[in-house]
Amino acid sequence: MRIRRPLPGGRRGDTFPGMSVQLDKSRLPQHIAVIMDGNGRWAAKRRLGRLRGHRQGIQAVKALVRSCRELKIPYLTIFAFSTENWGRPEDEIDGLMGLMRQYIRSELREIRDNGVRLKIAGDLSRMPADVLEQIDYALEQTAHNTDLLLTICLSYSGRQEILRAARQIAQQAKDGELDPEQIDEQLFASLLYTHPAPDPDLLIRTSGEMRISNFLLWQLAYTEIYVTDTLWPDFDKDELQRAISVYQERERRMGLTGEQLARAAQSTAGESPEGHEDGTPGASGEPGPVGS
Repeated sequence: MRIRRPLPGGRRGDTFPGMSVQLDKSRLPQHIAVIMDGNGRWAAKRRLGRLRGHRQGIQAVKALVRSCRELKIPYLTIFAFSTENWGRPEDEIDGLMGLMRQYIRSELREIRDNGVRLKIAGDLSRMPADVLEQIDYALEQTAHNTDLLLTICLSYSGRQEILRAARQIAQQAKDGELDPEQIDEQLFASLLYTHPAPDPDLLIRTSGEMRISNFLLWQLAYTEIYVTDTLWPDFDKDELQRAISVYQERERRMGLTGEQLARAAQSTAGESPEGHEDGTPGASGEPGPVGS
C-alpha cells in the first residue's frame, strides 16, 4: 500500500470543496490520458446492441471533458478508435462514424465557448469525407482556445506513430536537412501526433484490462497507470476523482531514489510553496498557451 506523503514543510495544498474524495489542487496531473474500454461489455450486460454501449460511452466522454475543465487540467487525451478497430464488423464501424458526426455537431459549441481546443491524432486517410470535413471545421473553430487541449486519438496506432516520426527524421537526414547528431528525444517527440502536449502524468484504463493496447507507446514511459474495473459508460466524475486521488498518493521517482526526491523537495520548499512532493513545480498556476 502506498502512503501519501505531505508536501514540503508539512503542508498540503488547497483542496476542492464538495468532492467525493479530497484532492490537492497543487498536485493535479497536468495531462490525463484515457483508454476508454468496456462499451460492448456494458451493452451486453444489459442485452443491448454494441452501438448502444458506444452511444452511452459518448455521454461519459462529455462528462470527462467537463470535469477536466472544472479541475483546470490543461491536457486530456482519449483513445477513441484504433487502426485495429477498422477490422470490426462494417455496421459497427458505420455506427461509430455516425457517433463521431453526432459528437462534433452536438458538442462543438460547448467546447468552443469553454476554452477547449480540439486536436485529432491518427491516420485519417480512411475516414469518411464528411467526417473529415466536420473535423476540419471543429479544429478551425477551436484553434485559438487555450484552457484545455482535448486530443482525440482516431484511427490511431502507437507503433505507426513512432514509425511515422522515424520516417520523417530519416527523410530529413537523407535530404541533408538534418545532421544525425542532432537527433534527440526532444526532436523525436516534436514529430509525434500529440505534440505540443507534455507526456501524460496519469493513464486511466477502464474495464480492468491490464494492457496499454498500442496507445502512446513513446509518451507513457514514466506515466502513472490507474486501472479500474468500471466499464467506460459508467465512468463518471467520482471515478475520475478517485483516479486522481490514487495518483496523488504515488511517489513519482523518474528513475531517482526516494532520498534524492526528499532532498530536492527540501531545496525547493522555500522557492515553491505549492511544490509537489517529488520536488517538481506546483501545478496550480495558469496553464501556458497551447501551441500548434
